[in-house]
Amino acid sequence: MKQRLASIIGLLPEKVEEYKKLHTNIWPQVAASTKAYHISNYSIYLHEFPDGKIYLFSFLEYDGDDFEEDIAEMETNPVVQEWQQRCAACQIALSDHGWAQLVEVFHLD
Repeated sequence: MKQRLASIIGLLPEKVEEYKKLHTNIWPQVAASTKAYHISNYSIYLHEFPDGKIYLFSFLEYDGDDFEEDIAEMETNPVVQEWQQRCAACQIALSDHGWAQLVEVFHLD
């Protein structure tokens, strides 16, 4: 059964273009690793609010058996670690893990 997961994180205004560039040219090893660990239909959206704060909203589907275990294993990959470090340099963490998980309150297929 697929799990639907959404999360949010802040984005530094001076890093918007760098972040967009990174994701325009996602590293093939990162994309392959994401798919290998049962993540699909993964999207990230950017929104700037009237107060000037910028946030990233992500959505993904997970069809494995243990999301936390798969993510922990995927993060042992040195290429994934480097990718995450580059992305984290652009972000403003909203939780201990950076991205804060959102609670789904409605879904319609």
